[in-house]
Amino acid sequence: MKIAMIGTGYVGLVSGVCFSDFGHDVICVDKNPAKIEMLMRGEVPIYEPGLDALLAKNVEAGRLSFSTDLKAAVAGADAVFIAVGTPTRRGDGHADLSYVMAAAEEIAQALTGYAVIVTKSTVPVGTNRQVHDVIAKANPKAAFDIASNPEFLREGAAIDDFMRPDRVVVGTTSERARDVMGEIYRPLFLREFPILYTDLETAEMIKYAANAFLATKITFINEIARLCEKVGADIKQVSRGMGLDGRVGNKFLHAGPGYGGSCFPKDTAALARIGQDHACPMEIVETVIKVNDDIKRRMIEKIVDLCGGTVNGKTIAVLGVTFKPNTDDMREAPSLTIVPALVGGGAKVRVVDPQGKREGEALLPGVQWMEDAYKAADKADCVVILTEWNEFRALDLQRLASKMETPRMADLRNIYHRADVTKAGFEEYVGVGR
Repeated sequence: MKIAMIGTGYVGLVSGVCFSDFGHDVICVDKNPAKIEMLMRGEVPIYEPGLDALLAKNVEAGRLSFSTDLKAAVAGADAVFIAVGTPTRRGDGHADLSYVMAAAEEIAQALTGYAVIVTKSTVPVGTNRQVHDVIAKANPKAAFDIASNPEFLREGAAIDDFMRPDRVVVGTTSERARDVMGEIYRPLFLREFPILYTDLETAEMIKYAANAFLATKITFINEIARLCEKVGADIKQVSRGMGLDGRVGNKFLHAGPGYGGSCFPKDTAALARIGQDHACPMEIVETVIKVNDDIKRRMIEKIVDLCGGTVNGKTIAVLGVTFKPNTDDMREAPSLTIVPALVGGGAKVRVVDPQGKREGEALLPGVQWMEDAYKAADKADCVVILTEWNEFRALDLQRLASKMETPRMADLRNIYHRADVTKAGFEEYVGVGR
C-alpha cells in the first residue's frame, strides 16, 4: 500500500515509521523544511526509544521517505493520514482544528484518484464528517472515503504499542475504506490483534473516553493518596490491593504529582467542552481537571513545608522535569507548575533530566542544568524527585545525602522507602500518600 502521512509530530512520525516496517511505501510530509532535512539525515527530532534505528532500517529498505511536497506525496496514495496537531484552543477549551482543516483542503487539491482520508489526530466527535465536507467542497470531483483511526500510543513505549496494540479502532461507513484499512493493518490481523470497526462518531468518542477514564484513574488514586496521609495508610499498598482486583487493574494507579503530557490535559478539556456544547456536562471529567490542577499545587506545599516553611534562599535539586520517563516531552508536565513556583519563592533550583533540557531550557528560565543527581545535590537543602527515570531509581542514597547541606528528600513518585532513605543519612523524607 502507498501511504502519505501528513504531519511528522509524535503521532505522525511514529505511525509512518511503523507502517513502513509493515512493508508499506510511506512518505511523511511536513511544512517545516528544517525538520524534513533532519529526518532525511536520519536524525529524529523527538526522543522515543528505538525510533531512530527503525527509521534508518526502513529508509535503507526504500520504504520510507520524507518530503515537504504534499501534492506529490498524496498523488496515487491508497490512504492519506492526517496526523497534525490539535492543541487546546485558547479561551474556550476546544480542540484547535485549524491544522486539520488546512490539511484537508490541501489534500483535496492533490488527490489524483480514489483514496481513503484517515484522521489519526485526536479530534472531537463530528470532525471527520467536517473533513469530508471540506474535501468535497474543495474538490467536488474527488473520489475518496473518510476513516477515523485514533492512536493509542504511550510516549516512551510507542513502537511496542503500535506493533502489539491492545486494539486498533477504525471508524468508517464505507466498505471500500474498510477493505483499504484492513489491508494496511493486515500484519496485525494475521497476528490476531483485535481490529474494531465502528462508525465515525463512535471511533472519535472511544479515543476521548479512553483518555478521560485513564486521567480519572490517576486523579482518583491521587485523591486517595491525600486521604492516606491524613489517616496513616500507605498508598503503595492501597494501590496494590486495588490493582489485584481484575475489575480494577493495576495500571494508572501510581500516586504522584498529577498527570501531564500531550494527551490527557487537552483531551479532558476538549471532552468537557464537548459536553457543555451538547448540554450534557461531563461533571466527573470537569472535576478531574480541577483536582489535577490542585494536586500540582499541593506538591509545591509539600516541598515548602519540607524546607521549613520557605524555599527562599534554599538550593533545591530537581530530578526529572519531563512529564514521564523515556520521553523528552514537556507538555503540561507537573514540573512546569512546580519548578517556577520554587524559583518564584526565591529558591536556587538545579535540574537534572536525561532528555528534558532541549525543551526545558526555554520553558524553565532561571534554573541551572546539571549533569547528574550528585552534582545537583552538592550543598543542596532538598532533593525533589519529579520524574521516575530509571537512573533516579537506583541512586547511591548515602553518597547523595553526604553531599547535601541539609539532607531532605521530597519523593513525589514514591520510588524509595522511608526506612532506606533515613538509613542512608537523610534527616527528612516525604512521599505521596504515606
